[in-house]
Amino acid sequence: MTMAEHTGRATAIACTYVEAIASKDIDTILEVSAEDVICTSPIGKVSGTQAFRRFHEGFARMIKSVNILAVYGDDNQAVVVYEAETHPVPHAVTVELITISGGKIASTDVIYDSAPFAEYMATAKPH
Repeated sequence: MTMAEHTGRATAIACTYVEAIASKDIDTILEVSAEDVICTSPIGKVSGTQAFRRFHEGFARMIKSVNILAVYGDDNQAVVVYEAETHPVPHAVTVELITISGGKIASTDVIYDSAPFAEYMATAKPH
């Protein structure tokens, strides 16, 4: 799925964002995000580009592949559903509610089942 397949500004930005997640392109993720971006997920809330960078760097280390399943939205908000294959969890369906302000991602609410990741962490040996 590419940006050209979507008509709303938020859906186009959301596609760029998730495609950047899939390619582990942290710079592009930050280019489409506001300086004061807020990300809320099962692991907590982060604010600002530096914290958002760390959040995505951690996720990038786990990713094997990401496949966009659906994108819905308009000029102000988008919902993206994608499937991630990660090293600790082979099948993680994720939904993000992305809000756009000033042409950038102002916030994203990341929704996924964190139980398989917690189970993995319980068995992982510390470095």
